[in-house]
Amino acid sequence: MARNINGEMSFLQHLEELRWHIIKSVIAILAMAIVAFLCKSIIFDNILIAPKSPDFITNRIFALFAEKMHNPSLRINDKPFELISIAMSGQFSTHIWISIISGLILAFPYVIYQFWSFLSPALYEKERRYAKYAVFAISILFFTGVLFGYYVIVPLSIHFLGSYQISESVKNTINLTSYFSTISSVTLASGLVFELPVVIFFLSKIGIVTPQFLRTYRKHAIIVILIVAAIITPPDIFSQILVTIPLLVLYEVSILISKGIYKKKEGEAAA
Repeated sequence: MARNINGEMSFLQHLEELRWHIIKSVIAILAMAIVAFLCKSIIFDNILIAPKSPDFITNRIFALFAEKMHNPSLRINDKPFELISIAMSGQFSTHIWISIISGLILAFPYVIYQFWSFLSPALYEKERRYAKYAVFAISILFFTGVLFGYYVIVPLSIHFLGSYQISESVKNTINLTSYFSTISSVTLASGLVFELPVVIFFLSKIGIVTPQFLRTYRKHAIIVILIVAAIITPPDIFSQILVTIPLLVLYEVSILISKGIYKKKEGEAAA
């Protein structure tokens, strides 16, 4: 791409460069979406519908725990429900948007890499060397959050929402779209929440957040974490605690990351 005599790109050239990175990201998402669309049986039968089955690994662990504790109420999803589609194009449209969401998840590392490729020329060589590990860290945290949401929050949500009744005369007949939207929103929300250390890293880098600030407002953060846990989990104490613990760990890790950045800044200033 053409540059001026100082080797710098104009604003329009930056926009053109960004456009191509976005196009590459969209192509990657669509390619992964097509793969997901073709792997219908794996995506739906083995992944998305599996958490409501008693044979799902999380449900079996809860069953063993209930047996050890002699408390049958700890069992989850031991009575699987049926899903229905009430629209003529319901199953096909669900297949399409689930494939797109799957494509987004599968292509996430590549999308992050494309944005890093766009931003990296503006960094110093030393910053670029450290920043390249951010792609790996962001991807690992995102997939860890997605797996946590899928294996922990989703089965608990399915059990609570699928079995909750306001009256014995009202039976639960779960719509296909409602079921899959719950799973996709929970897993994506978990993946994004697990990016907290990365967010704190960049905010600390530019001086917006300090370790002292994070320590001072730790109590406020705990309240926010409890609220987030209450939103993305069923309204029972056990589920909320199960989700709150890793979020608190992420917050404490974020404090350590911020502390490390500011120690490094102080050392460079002293030198």
